[in-house]
Amino acid sequence: MKNIVVTGGSGKAGRAVCRHLVEQGYKVLNIDVQPSSDPVCPFYKVDLNDRGQVMDALQWTGGKDHPFREFSTPDAVVHFAAIPAPDLMPEDVTFRNNMVTTYNVFDAALRVGVKRIVWASSETTLGLPFSPENPPAYAPVDENHPMRPESAYSLSKDLGEEMARQMQRWNPDSTFIGLRLSNVMEPGDYARFPTWQDDPNFRQWNLWGYIDARDCAQAVRKALHVDFVGADHFIIANADTVMEKTSAELMAEVYPDVPVTGALEAHQTLLSIDKARRVLGYEPEFSWRAG
Repeated sequence: MKNIVVTGGSGKAGRAVCRHLVEQGYKVLNIDVQPSSDPVCPFYKVDLNDRGQVMDALQWTGGKDHPFREFSTPDAVVHFAAIPAPDLMPEDVTFRNNMVTTYNVFDAALRVGVKRIVWASSETTLGLPFSPENPPAYAPVDENHPMRPESAYSLSKDLGEEMARQMQRWNPDSTFIGLRLSNVMEPGDYARFPTWQDDPNFRQWNLWGYIDARDCAQAVRKALHVDFVGADHFIIANADTVMEKTSAELMAEVYPDVPVTGALEAHQTLLSIDKARRVLGYEPEFSWRAG
């Protein structure tokens, strides 16, 4: 499992994934519509809406005058390419792009013989944006929480999970691991965190969660190697919140009527990562509190 295609490797999370895998000794090919600002691996410009281009990217059958390409067919595909959030483009554009590109990548990967696909789902499938008027069913939110997509973006991720389940059923020796990523942060983003402390309502929308891009990359690597065949999904967040107030204080202040399952430790994440810890061996290594 050393030859990896990363779609969307030029994006915020994708850059961290490419860098981490390269540093860990993997051969990585980034396929995206634009080059990365952190070019740690070869780049191949591909429109994932075009199925022919996706097939070409995942199974090279050309000549030998392409020294940037170090492998023909990858051992696994990491699919992070997407319109990455609601309200960046019209709803129908977001939905169509994210559904078609996900289908093309999943289908092409299976057709060329790739058996493991790790892909970016989203915390938004769980009902975000949360608010006192639209509270979570309980906290910490885990993978059993009702799926409540509230935008074309989150609906595309919800249906992407169903697509993964059905395609895995058609190909029972394959593995699809969906990572429900929290709000991705790079170290440079941490300078903003102190400005959020006076108003807990400002980040109530995702229960004050985040994921350091480097821990996101770690989760991808763990998903590439976990001993599992099937289709499953995992919440991937950091171990703490973005706030200095304790998690119990935040829940009591903003969501006093939401059931809290178990005792909350200090700044414990309210996006439960217990399943990722148990199954993937994921353990966050970074925190904004470390500076």
